[in-house]
Amino acid sequence: MTSLEGLRVLDLSRVLAGPWCTQLLADLGAEVIKIEQPGRGDDTRRWGPPYLGGTDAQDSSPAAYYLATNRGKRSVAIDFSRPEGARLVASLAGHSDILVENFRPGTLARYGLDAARLGTRYPKLIYCSISGFGQDGPYAERPGYDLLIQAMGGLMSLTGAADGEPVKVGVAVADILTGLYASSAILAALHQRQRSGRGQYLDLSLFDVQVATLANQAMNYLVGGAVPERMGSAHPNIVPYQSFPTADDHIVLAVGNDEQFRRLAELLGRKELAADPRYQTNAARVHHRDLLVPTLTEALATRPAREWLSACAKAGIPAGPVNSLEQVFADPQIRSRGLVDEVSHPALGRLPRIGAPLRINGSPVVNPLPPPLLGEHTATVLHDWLGLGAETIEALCANGTVAEARR
Repeated sequence: MTSLEGLRVLDLSRVLAGPWCTQLLADLGAEVIKIEQPGRGDDTRRWGPPYLGGTDAQDSSPAAYYLATNRGKRSVAIDFSRPEGARLVASLAGHSDILVENFRPGTLARYGLDAARLGTRYPKLIYCSISGFGQDGPYAERPGYDLLIQAMGGLMSLTGAADGEPVKVGVAVADILTGLYASSAILAALHQRQRSGRGQYLDLSLFDVQVATLANQAMNYLVGGAVPERMGSAHPNIVPYQSFPTADDHIVLAVGNDEQFRRLAELLGRKELAADPRYQTNAARVHHRDLLVPTLTEALATRPAREWLSACAKAGIPAGPVNSLEQVFADPQIRSRGLVDEVSHPALGRLPRIGAPLRINGSPVVNPLPPPLLGEHTATVLHDWLGLGAETIEALCANGTVAEARR
């Protein structure tokens, strides 16, 4: 039995933060129904190339971006801008434990699908709103995209070469972290509901999460008063902890304590470095990084990456290659953990995918459903959840309130 088996999630979210949250809930066993706009669906269905099974975006050939964030869900296409469609979504909420949405504040209130009305009607419902800047404050009405949040939340000021321009992280980390925080908040609300019998309203902001996850960099500023600057791959609090060029490629060293540094100095044939008062402690190495890093760079340039990595592994020094994604997916550790597998897609045959990185003893993560076609489960869900008959569903399709998948 999976951890969240028996829980129902109504997913009104699009793009990344909300879908990442609900995908994790699906991985844990919840039944997730993704509500999408007929004829268009989630924006990420068309955020390509690449597209699986074709060169253009189609209902049956979604972009890889969409496939990355919607495994384990069922798609129901409902136009809730129509009164009849809004009533259907409200009825589905009444059969759900959790609702997740990421519209701009106030949008769903126009259709009677806001937390205040649905929470009053269904007091056990856990309603989670995800937005760029939260439900209040001077920026509440602004749209929130990961790039904006990384910039405004300080992350881009910390990312990139010291003498270069600000750079965003290569993955939309503000969105993904917000999705993870949202799933944690939902699990906490479920636990509270077991005791109180009532749902809760959850307000998650990408901007809040981005600032909260500045972690040590934020505390460096709050405690020390100095504004952190871009340092490339280097670390503000640990030395050496960065990438270095070797004779043929880059490697990273993550020397986390003084004993590891002593072993590194010996490995490099520079035992005197570990005895030098300027480098004996991490604090001293941080203070004298401008002297130490060029010395290490010179020594590491004498041998190829593979030799250094082998020697570091034998000496217990944390080191690794800077892998391309091709190298990542060929890595024997990733293969042995079974993180990448295939699932059968209803229109496209075999679909490669990355599974959930969760190992839970006693409640395995089992999720055979591929990312759904747009409206693939409309008729099934409306029948099973709301008891609608075939003639009623056909009439709703005919008047454009709902839609079913085209194959």
